[in-house]
Amino acid sequence: MNFLSLFVLIPLVMLLGLWLVRGDRGVRAVMVAGSTALLALAAYLTVTFLSDRAAGETAEYLYTASFLWFEPLHIYYSVGVDGISVAMLLLSAVIVFTGTFASWQLQPMLKEYFLWFTLLSLGVFGFFISVDLFAMFMFYEIALIPMYLLIGVWGSGKKEYAAMKLTLMLMGGSAFLMCGIFGIFYGAGGQTMNLYEIARHLGGAHAIPVAQQYIWFPLTFIGFGVLGALFPFHTWSPDGHASAPTAVSMLHAGVLMKLGGYGCFRIAMYLMPEAANDLSWIFLILTGISVVYGAFSACVQTDLKYINAYSSVSHCGLVLFAILMLNQTAVTGAVLQMLSHGLMTALFFALIGMIYGRTHTRDIRELNGLMRIMPFLSVGYIIAGLANLGLPGFSGFIAEMTIFVGSFQNADTFHRVLTVAACCSIVITAVYILRVVGKILYGTCTNEHHLKLTDATWDERFAVICLILSVAALGMAPLWVSDMINGGVLPIVSHILAAN
Repeated sequence: MNFLSLFVLIPLVMLLGLWLVRGDRGVRAVMVAGSTALLALAAYLTVTFLSDRAAGETAEYLYTASFLWFEPLHIYYSVGVDGISVAMLLLSAVIVFTGTFASWQLQPMLKEYFLWFTLLSLGVFGFFISVDLFAMFMFYEIALIPMYLLIGVWGSGKKEYAAMKLTLMLMGGSAFLMCGIFGIFYGAGGQTMNLYEIARHLGGAHAIPVAQQYIWFPLTFIGFGVLGALFPFHTWSPDGHASAPTAVSMLHAGVLMKLGGYGCFRIAMYLMPEAANDLSWIFLILTGISVVYGAFSACVQTDLKYINAYSSVSHCGLVLFAILMLNQTAVTGAVLQMLSHGLMTALFFALIGMIYGRTHTRDIRELNGLMRIMPFLSVGYIIAGLANLGLPGFSGFIAEMTIFVGSFQNADTFHRVLTVAACCSIVITAVYILRVVGKILYGTCTNEHHLKLTDATWDERFAVICLILSVAALGMAPLWVSDMINGGVLPIVSHILAAN
């Protein structure tokens, strides 16, 4: 068996274990064992991948395997990874691991919660290891479906409304995506759904006709872009994040939204390069709006989760913005931004959930003086804020600088004006981060109930420390990640530019 399939097999075993065990202690033991195994597997894959690349391995995808699923449509269970996939798998494993500890005390129905949480994780891991379009779509849907119940049952606030809105909008995006995938399949000759095989025919007899690309590219890009918070299809995101339980918000914003950017780049732009070159300006305008609009919207919110949710719209908009710049530096920055934002937003949502679990409010007008009451959580929030606004030494600085430097390499006025406008989001981000930190952490606490609250427990501290160390590690030692990513970025960007 190909060892990449362990990323699917381990969650399946976890689901079986969760179904069989009784009691919260057994449920936690299964989750810790499974999430630790996934993290160890992702770390092993990363080390092995880097070693093979250092030894001179030049194949575009490594550790490939393929098994026939459905012959009439040439559907295979095909797996393989490049540097981008490996980075996404490592990010997913870190957030699943820390999300397990962030949900340690969750009640009620801990077992049922972790069953759906694990199914969501299975979809994410399966998506990142797949190189067959149908398999990717299947795992994509597996990752989306549990969100309805996780928010609708274990969420807070307007959870039923948020769960329904999220599900309907993402299913609408899936309908566009399914049309785009079958359009790619039949446009490329109807002989294979293997991403790598279709890419090999670019420019040849079995390439997708340019006239068809103009149809399927927008459908595919919008289908994935809905999940990536592409304007104006982003409205599900703030409500979904605000109502989701802590670990679901961590996984949703930290990993699930990255499926959108990953799919836009890996499928829409890679397989339809002529349309990507000709139509990118339209989506650049939309993503530029997402970047600035999301930052401004975060400034006027009073709910901690809504602030972070609109911040995610802005930062995920930067991912799509950089991808559409169509040069290697900017796209490398986009992947770094996926990693950076995934870790930062998971840290933010974890801290917000821990604060809300004690104070029972997320309204910044009702919170003040928390530094004296919860020093650990307060310091963690400050670190997350500094990372989010791009302080050197943290992951956000590396990712955003790479994006803006790469974007400005496009010498025409249109791209440079959009780049300058997107750069303004850095200043706006500093405004809302510093405003919230000053409001809720400093000053004198006037709520007598809050004065009696306790700081983070051991499991919460462990999750927060792991995420802080990850954000700092990526910020201080980004070269190994950048080098790994470049091996996956270069052939795709080269294909797109060659079609120009």
